[in-house]
Amino acid sequence: MRSRTRSCSEMSISLSASPSPAEREALRLSRSPPTAASPPLVGALIESLSFGSCGFGRAASSAFEKEDLRLRIALPQRLRDALHAALKARDPSASAFTLEEAPGVGTAANPWFALAPEDAPENPLVALVNPRSGGRLGPVLKSRLQELIGEDQVFDITVVKPSAFVEYGLGCLEQLADYGDHSARSVRNNLRVMVAGGDGTVGWVLGCLGELYVQNRGPVPPVAVIPLGTGNDLSRSFGWGASFPFSWKAAAKRSLYKAILGTVSCLDSWHIVVSMPEEGEEQELDLPHSLRHLGECTFYDDGTAEGELAETVCCFDDVFYNYFSIGMDAQVAYGFHQLRDEKPFLASGPLSNKLIYAGYTCKQGWFFTQCISDPELRGLTNIIRLSIKKMDSSEWEHIPVPSSVRAIVALNLHNYASGRNPWGNLKPEYLEKKGFVEAQSDDGLLEIFGLKQGWHASLVMVELISAKHIAHAAAIRLEIKGGQWRDAYMQMDGEPWKQPLSTEYSTFVDIKRVPYPSMIISGADR
Repeated sequence: MRSRTRSCSEMSISLSASPSPAEREALRLSRSPPTAASPPLVGALIESLSFGSCGFGRAASSAFEKEDLRLRIALPQRLRDALHAALKARDPSASAFTLEEAPGVGTAANPWFALAPEDAPENPLVALVNPRSGGRLGPVLKSRLQELIGEDQVFDITVVKPSAFVEYGLGCLEQLADYGDHSARSVRNNLRVMVAGGDGTVGWVLGCLGELYVQNRGPVPPVAVIPLGTGNDLSRSFGWGASFPFSWKAAAKRSLYKAILGTVSCLDSWHIVVSMPEEGEEQELDLPHSLRHLGECTFYDDGTAEGELAETVCCFDDVFYNYFSIGMDAQVAYGFHQLRDEKPFLASGPLSNKLIYAGYTCKQGWFFTQCISDPELRGLTNIIRLSIKKMDSSEWEHIPVPSSVRAIVALNLHNYASGRNPWGNLKPEYLEKKGFVEAQSDDGLLEIFGLKQGWHASLVMVELISAKHIAHAAAIRLEIKGGQWRDAYMQMDGEPWKQPLSTEYSTFVDIKRVPYPSMIISGADR
């Protein structure tokens, strides 16, 4: 079968003179892709042949599926070269070798675009892989994906950041499309993105793709998931599974087929802004990679603040998709991440990660308050004032925080902490009594609940009881008054940090829904 990819040297043409219409048509036909691609999963037919029991059928099936997948996904070589040139130079115009003007011919009439074949794949896809996720499986999976869809379409996010891919990679395709390359336009409009990593990695990619809405650069590519994290709650919620299976070679191929054929669902995104007094504490912040430092800004109090307000505040923001939490659960996650950074060999996979989490849960005093600490300082009600806005309301409403709560979670999905449902499946009469509605991932609401001591959290995690229901909210404001607390622990989608607190001024956390949805491909369709 003839390859659908071509090197740039094979695609080069003389720009010294404009070709005639007849020459243009002849060249177009000579470069046309095969008109009939192999039908999807044709290997299933071979597998049913009589010699399949001898092992030849399975081998042939695998080869045909791989070839079919490559035909569906692989970008033309010239577009792959252009993508990598733009990413390497950090300039979407760096693929200018395809945009050279013919002598005396304007760019709009450049014969390159008049003769460029319309050879876009049916289901263009690129993969963004976090090799640090999944223990030792991350780098191996990266190699497997490169084998299936080509090295040029698999990007290591430790080398090519998702923000760079959006700005320079997609920007390159958009420029080529604007200059008349129909294949580049087709690839840009139909592109899908496979993300291999944990929930934090998926959220990072979704956040970068969401910038396309702000920049009016639609359409926004939908995202599929290969779960390599510890909890993988976002992956579970959209049918991609709890973890990547041991038979990962076959699973990688199945995941790619799901990615190109699955239906697209919507997911609420939540914008969070943390405003802290500018007293030099920001120097101590070790923020997750996805948080953006906004510098000095102004905090507008609309009547909810109770403590002292600093004249100037330092702000940083982010977007989350699953949950935001503050308290003991975030402190445990922070301790785990610190250990993983210092001794990465200890956190070599999901099982060892969960054992370490369990150890930190006991060490941090969630089960037994440390004797040297005042138990009254452990309740979040001592430092937090919670205000919410309900659906279709512009007024803030103060919500008391139960004195026993030591962790507050604002949840968007049904899954939390490795597939648990702490909110629970509530009965209609209870929902009506509390003024709640049935939780959905695209309903514009967050479920706010509390976890008490470790024993309570353990029973919630095994789903023997529900968490402490606090509120349903369309917007949230937390005012954190330090006092005797020097810092508070926070996390979003598994990315924790230690937030320093002022003894004099309040710190604020504001959460509101992003006005546009994130696009997730369903993994449960096939």
